[in-house]
Amino acid sequence: MINLPKKIPVFPVSNFIIFPKTTVPLNIFEPRYIEMIDDCMESNKFVGMIQPKKILDQKKLVPELHNIGCLGKITNFKKTDDSRYLIELKGIIRFKIIEEIKSKKKYRECEVNFENFYEDLENKKEDIKFSDLNLIFKDLKNLFEKRGYLINWGALEKQNLDETINALAMASPFSLEEKQVLLESKNLDIRKTKISEILSTYTYDNFNNTTLQ
Repeated sequence: MINLPKKIPVFPVSNFIIFPKTTVPLNIFEPRYIEMIDDCMESNKFVGMIQPKKILDQKKLVPELHNIGCLGKITNFKKTDDSRYLIELKGIIRFKIIEEIKSKKKYRECEVNFENFYEDLENKKEDIKFSDLNLIFKDLKNLFEKRGYLINWGALEKQNLDETINALAMASPFSLEEKQVLLESKNLDIRKTKISEILSTYTYDNFNNTTLQ
């Protein structure tokens, strides 16, 4: 089994989630996250992606974090002429925050636990067929087109089933809370069901659901 860290740097990004077995490009330009990537490249290349909660108390300068995020590993790194970092991050396994660690670093660090998510590391086949996704694909295509999203559906359908479901969940124009629900779904079958449930609210409203961000 992969050697998982007990302490990780976290990169809080609102309405952005990665899932296990998906890869995303990131453009890093803030000084604190440049420092974070420097430290990661010198160690295990792990970064925890997590969503901040909506700030209800304006006195709090630092938003609270959701409890569940996804550990990613830097698989590609490039420094631009203007000192930005272009990286690719591959989702490895979900984690639960135990506590945030006080640190002098500019970025945030957390102690985390992976014990409820070890199945993210497995390559087992779920009892789902691509035919089960036909209705989801149809409704998602309508929703993506309504919101001006461009998706290569042909390429998506050629991926492994778990990669397809996770990629759809990650790229979908859902709200912060809806994406968090998808991330916290125990397995692919439940995640597929949750996507269907969320989509049903949009189809009922002719894809004009006001929770879309």
